[in-house]
Amino acid sequence: MPERVESISELRTAYHGGSRTPVDQAERILDGLAGRDGEPVWISTVPADRLRERAESLARHGDPALPLYGIPFAVKDNIDVAGMVTTAGCPDFGYLAAEDAPVVRRLLDAGALLVGKTNLDQFATGLTGARSPYGSCQSVFGGGLISGGSSSGSAVAVATGQVSFALGTDTAGSGRVPAALNGIVGLKPTRGLLSTAGVVPACRSLDCVSVFAPDVAGALDVLHAARAVTSADPWGRPLPAERVVPRMPGTLRLGVPQAEDLEFFGDTGQEARFAAGVQLLRTLVGSPRSVPLGAFFAAGDLLYQGPWVAERLVALGGFLRSHPESVLAVTRAVLETGWGYDALDAFRGQHRLRELRAQVDKLWQDVDVVVVPTVGTTFTLDEIAEDPIGRNATLGRYTQFANLLDLAAVTVPNGFTATGRPASLTLLGPAFSDTTLARLAATLTEGGTPTGAVEASSPPAQRSADVLIAVVGRHLAGESRNGELVGHGAVLAGTARTAPLYRLYRMDTPDGEGLPGLVRTAPDGPSGHPIEVELWRLPSAAVGGLLAGVPAPLSLGWVRLHDGRDVLGFLCEAYAAGPQAEDISASGGWRAYRRSAARR
Repeated sequence: MPERVESISELRTAYHGGSRTPVDQAERILDGLAGRDGEPVWISTVPADRLRERAESLARHGDPALPLYGIPFAVKDNIDVAGMVTTAGCPDFGYLAAEDAPVVRRLLDAGALLVGKTNLDQFATGLTGARSPYGSCQSVFGGGLISGGSSSGSAVAVATGQVSFALGTDTAGSGRVPAALNGIVGLKPTRGLLSTAGVVPACRSLDCVSVFAPDVAGALDVLHAARAVTSADPWGRPLPAERVVPRMPGTLRLGVPQAEDLEFFGDTGQEARFAAGVQLLRTLVGSPRSVPLGAFFAAGDLLYQGPWVAERLVALGGFLRSHPESVLAVTRAVLETGWGYDALDAFRGQHRLRELRAQVDKLWQDVDVVVVPTVGTTFTLDEIAEDPIGRNATLGRYTQFANLLDLAAVTVPNGFTATGRPASLTLLGPAFSDTTLARLAATLTEGGTPTGAVEASSPPAQRSADVLIAVVGRHLAGESRNGELVGHGAVLAGTARTAPLYRLYRMDTPDGEGLPGLVRTAPDGPSGHPIEVELWRLPSAAVGGLLAGVPAPLSLGWVRLHDGRDVLGFLCEAYAAGPQAEDISASGGWRAYRRSAARR
């Protein structure tokens, strides 16, 4: 079984509580890398002195309120990092990157701690993780099981706890299949939300950068920190403002595949797990209904049996002609099929895809989300070696249509089969449904990832009558009124950010300390900000006692978090946030404001 993964939320809590610093974390990372020397997860890592220097700089000069402060991450080695070689899984192709890909730069600016670059199926061509001259990663669940590809190293780095998140890329399923085979979350955003500038193209019109994380909230944190439209990327698209806030699961119409469209290739364990996962989803959504998948599969067939395989040669054809011996035989065999297509085939393919997209677009009039297995079955490395191309196609049955049809997707664990193989679900939606899919995925998996149960897994034991309270000001850990929470039996559960629907104000108090107040913005008022909060788990019987001690103009109400959850939290009545109150929303939170004020 894999080691326990430390999530972004857990690391934030450790940093904020003072039990760890980025310097401590860097030493943990270096110790972990030394203990795994020789494993094919990494192609290159940041030198130890540079990693320590970055960590020390964050500890001394960085702002702990940055969304990814001190969070370690990895980057698939087809994404540029300044000063590091980009190989795309082919040593002879490698080049020294002069600058960071925009998506990497945004993560670094958000305070993240880069550990290194990870292994992949060569040129991101494959879903197995077994097509790399740097070695084949195995699944963290052992037994010779493939890790999945092409983002094999990124998924394994997260699943083994070496980093808290990682970037992959996903053209045909490379950000979902490895997540499924390693028991983690794989978020494949709408194409264009994360910039693909500085990424070695597979199919440039279909490529997207994906995110691996141990939980949905962490993956969504990374998406929000990394997304941006840049002048360097003509494929970029912004997330429409009206899609930032997700829809609640109970309002969604779930599409469940028709039985005749489901294929598990004789794997009854995966079939049983999918049925159990669908049954759980049915309890969360508004109205499930059966949907056909024929148009999805027909679109997926175009990727490798149509002219899109020729698009891979736009970026790689010259290298393939001049260095054929540098390309693995199976990768070369796939790429060379592209020479057989001409311009007429390209237009025929586009016309056929338009017809299929129109069919799928009609489907979204009746459903909001479609659930599919991520993979219909699993394979060992030996089984892949027997039929590398055919079994790769099997792995892509439920994934390779997504970008052709302009879909968003989130992959989550779904327990294990009776033989111990990992199972997984993927939630699909139309373009820009990312936050809604993530909200449903978080609801489905909250309480923890299933760990070995054959039947539907249930959340770990906790106090049955607890509620979550979002804390924004003086009740934060270490602040003057935190004792009121602790005295009522509250326990710190982690940190989060609000949805960008709020503004934070500082109101004067006689003691001069000031009182922060969180106010939800009106639809026609000023725009909101994501505000950092702590989440405290409080016995429900104690809520009334806590409320009785809350001074006006504060009260307890419902607070919308960045991942779409609504939790109880401290809010301020709008009348108190008048001209006499200082708007400190841009600071991102009370602690950040206090630090900034202390420096002035």
